[in-house]
Amino acid sequence: MLRLARRIALLVAATAAVGLSAAAPASATPPNIPSATTARSQLAALTVATQGSMSGYSRDLFPHWITISGACNTRETVLKRDGSNVGTSSACAATSGSWYSPYDGATWSAASDVDIDHVVPLAEAWRSGASSWTTSKRQSFANDLSRPQLIAVTDNVNQSKGDQDPSTWQPSRTAYRCTYARMWIGVKYYWDLTLQQTEKTALQTTLDTYC
Repeated sequence: MLRLARRIALLVAATAAVGLSAAAPASATPPNIPSATTARSQLAALTVATQGSMSGYSRDLFPHWITISGACNTRETVLKRDGSNVGTSSACAATSGSWYSPYDGATWSAASDVDIDHVVPLAEAWRSGASSWTTSKRQSFANDLSRPQLIAVTDNVNQSKGDQDPSTWQPSRTAYRCTYARMWIGVKYYWDLTLQQTEKTALQTTLDTYC
């Protein structure tokens, strides 16, 4: 309850500070989110293993954001995909628009208030098998626009999530937890990453409760 109260207080403060829009545009929708049925099958197929070490980890080992098209990098591409009425400069920087964060239900009118979340965090991927990948493969993972790995969300929500897995962090907006679990599972399945037993149990519970 204390954590929820803090989240509510933070959202109220943010609303007063930047003026959230009362009417939210359509939610961000990353591609290829598996159905609940497919997610259950994928979850069952994932390998349960002890979490790996953080030894040697650096975000620099997952090069991002890379150029996607013209002057647009991965972040800018996701901002345009997930936003509503997004205007950009000649350098592809978002200069106008609005972004609805499905994690917490907030809507923002400044791109600076929005982070691009790696649904499966880079450090979590490292601990789950990416430590043995080539830098090229880690770059592909960090900039993956073909799976539900990248999503525009409220910046401080992304920062509070950090590198946690679903056993310790899930969206405060419960209506999105089913989707979040399906995205997480789909990404781990495609990239053949392992998961801990506590993580698997949390994902299974989320599927059973919210899907």
